[in-house]
Amino acid sequence: MSQNGRVVTVDVQGQKYAVRSELEPSYIAELANYIDQKMQLAASELTTADGVRVAVIAAMNVADELFRTRAAHDGVERRVLDRTTEIERLVDAALGNTPTVRIENAG
Repeated sequence: MSQNGRVVTVDVQGQKYAVRSELEPSYIAELANYIDQKMQLAASELTTADGVRVAVIAAMNVADELFRTRAAHDGVERRVLDRTTEIERLVDAALGNTPTVRIENAG
């Protein structure tokens, strides 16, 4: 990231952080708020107030959300591609078309 971004000050767990970014300040604030909520949830589930431990558990929870979302997206994308292939096959059969392979002259 370039050093041209603006500095946005956010608050996470009572700590102020200066974040340099080219992203919209409202988006940076939204991200910080999300992380703050995840850290509050992690802190409420732990018996320790150790900030590093809270941050690691919050990060693990966010990573879990990311991985599950990616897996769901990949599954949807695969189903759409499979269904598209099936529809194409049905249309070809209905029109009496047979799939063809086009070989173009390389020279």
